[in-house]
Amino acid sequence: MGRPIYVERLIAAPMETLWNATQKPDVHERWDIRFTEIRYLPRTRETEPQRFLYATRIGFGLRIEGEGESVGQSDRNGDRTSALRFWSDDRKSLIRTGSGYWRYVPTDAGVRFITQYDYETRFGVAGRALDLAFRPLLGWATAWSFDRLRLWLERGAEPAATLERSLVHWIGRGTLAFIWLFHGIVPKLLAPAGEIDLVTRTGIPSPLAPSLVLAAAAFEIALGVGILVLRDVRPLLALSSVLAIGLAVVTSARMPELVVAPFQPITLGAAMVGLALVAVAADRDLPRARRCLRKPRTK
Repeated sequence: MGRPIYVERLIAAPMETLWNATQKPDVHERWDIRFTEIRYLPRTRETEPQRFLYATRIGFGLRIEGEGESVGQSDRNGDRTSALRFWSDDRKSLIRTGSGYWRYVPTDAGVRFITQYDYETRFGVAGRALDLAFRPLLGWATAWSFDRLRLWLERGAEPAATLERSLVHWIGRGTLAFIWLFHGIVPKLLAPAGEIDLVTRTGIPSPLAPSLVLAAAAFEIALGVGILVLRDVRPLLALSSVLAIGLAVVTSARMPELVVAPFQPITLGAAMVGLALVAVAADRDLPRARRCLRKPRTK
C-alpha cells in the first residue's frame, strides 16, 4: 500500500443531514464523482455487515465494478465513525482491495467530515507505477466531491448543476488558455518569420521586431499558464479580453486587408472575449478540492 488518502472538510449542516447524504446509496452517488452507481445488497440478518456494489463509468462504454461492506459503526459522545472495506474482481480495476473509514465530528461550526482509506493494487510493478499518478487523482476526486457535498448541504447547489458549471467553466478557461499558449509557442517561437513581418507592418522598426516577438511569446505563454493554474483567474480573464479587443482593433486599423482575410482578428478577438465571459459566468458555487484538508491535524 502507498500513503493513505486523507480528506477532511467542515460542513455546516446537521449531523443527521450529513449522515443521510453519505450513508444512503442513492444520495451518495449524486455527489461523489468517484462512483456512478452504488447499490446495497439485501441482508439475511440484521447483525451481518451491510454489503454493497459500486460501479464507475470510465468512458467508451466501459465501467469498473467492485464490492464492499460496512465492517462497523460507532457513536461515541456524538462522534460517529463508519468503517468499511472494499475490493474488486474486475480485471480493469487498478484497486484489488482496500479499507478505510468515514468519521463525523460535531463542532460549534458544523460537522468535520473526515475520510481516510488505503488500498492494494494489482498488475505488480506496473500497477504500483501507475498508482503514482492514480492515487493523487483519486485523492483529488475525493476532496472535490467533499466540497461538492458541502455546497449542496450548505447552499442548496445541486450536485448535477455544480458539475455542469464546472465543465462549462473549464471548457471556456481551458480553450482560452490553449489559444494564448498556441499563439505564444507556434507562430512566435517555432515559426517567427510571419510574426516578425506582421509586427514590422504595424510600424515597428525592423531591428526591434524579433525582440518584440520574443517578448510577446513569453507574455502569452505566461498568460496561458496563469489562466490554467491561478486560483482567482478573473483578473487574467479580464486582461485577456482587453488584450484580445486591443489587438483586434490595432491590427485591423494598421492592416485593413486582414479584416476580410480568413480567421481575421475581429472574430478571433470576439471569440476570446466570449470564452472569458462564459468562464466567469460559470464560476459560481464551484467545488474546489483545495478547500479540503489533505493531512490529519497535528495535536
